[in-house]
Amino acid sequence: MGQILVTGGAGYIGAHTAKRLNAAGLETVVLDNLATGHRDFARWGAFIQGDVGDQALLDRLFSSRTIEAVIHFAAASQVGESVREPLAYYQNNVGGTLALLNAMQRHKVDTLVFSSSCAVYGPPFDGLLTEDHPCQPISPYARTKRMMEDVMQDMARASGLKYTALRYFNAAGADPEAEIGERHNPETHLIPLVLQVALGQRQRLEIFGDDYPTPDGTAIRDYIHVQDLADAHIQALRHLQNGGESGAINLGNGQGHSVRQVIDAACNVTGRDIPVRMAPRRPGDSPRLVGDATKARALLGWQPAYADINDILATAWAWHKKETLAAPHR
Repeated sequence: MGQILVTGGAGYIGAHTAKRLNAAGLETVVLDNLATGHRDFARWGAFIQGDVGDQALLDRLFSSRTIEAVIHFAAASQVGESVREPLAYYQNNVGGTLALLNAMQRHKVDTLVFSSSCAVYGPPFDGLLTEDHPCQPISPYARTKRMMEDVMQDMARASGLKYTALRYFNAAGADPEAEIGERHNPETHLIPLVLQVALGQRQRLEIFGDDYPTPDGTAIRDYIHVQDLADAHIQALRHLQNGGESGAINLGNGQGHSVRQVIDAACNVTGRDIPVRMAPRRPGDSPRLVGDATKARALLGWQPAYADINDILATAWAWHKKETLAAPHR
């Protein structure tokens, strides 16, 4: 049995996946340059600090270990930053993935689970997004994800690459044992921001737009627990190893929650008030993004364990409280 290479495995979703791989009895190697990842998150399997775009490093890694498959998270992921610094995103996300695919081909590793995004779909859509919905990405970040899906599809036809591109919606929550969780700097995601207000680390939460065509006027998103995402990566890996078809698969709970609903749930979970301030809409934000995960259930046998927003928030709250206590000593 070979090892699973987890690129970006010291990041939020990558670290949770490495932990779940370890729990499933699979040996992992984590590759992360720690630009946005955290060394204390890389505690499951061997750790190598380095960049996925470093061809010489990749050759040494693949030559010295028996890598049987790759789960690829390593990428820059902030939409707004990608608009300001598009070249950096193309160099990092596209260039890094091309380097990885080249190394895999040279060393005859043909199985890849790729971290994609619902951002590939682009313009607003009111129904449930299926994998057949047209892909019209509107940010450099989203275009990098779509480009790499196209490259992998071409490689599958030309060289037999076996791949799954997992298009997930809004990752949320934390490890149920509170060993790892969501730590970004700066923080831009709704649930951590809400909980930082509850912890007194921020005075208030800004709500960007309350005039959307939704029941309460705030934007609706599909929140999916990070451990459910991690489990889906393992099931996608097994799907490919068992001869399953390659392609893109959505990961979502299939139900949306508005910004105000998330705030109300956070107040319920934390028992604390969360002051808010209204702000204008942000360019590019969609009124509603909710995914249809029928294909994931059918092909992977995947079933989210955390479908309730209160349960998702409870794990995040436990992590953030622990993180706050540990911060002075980290």
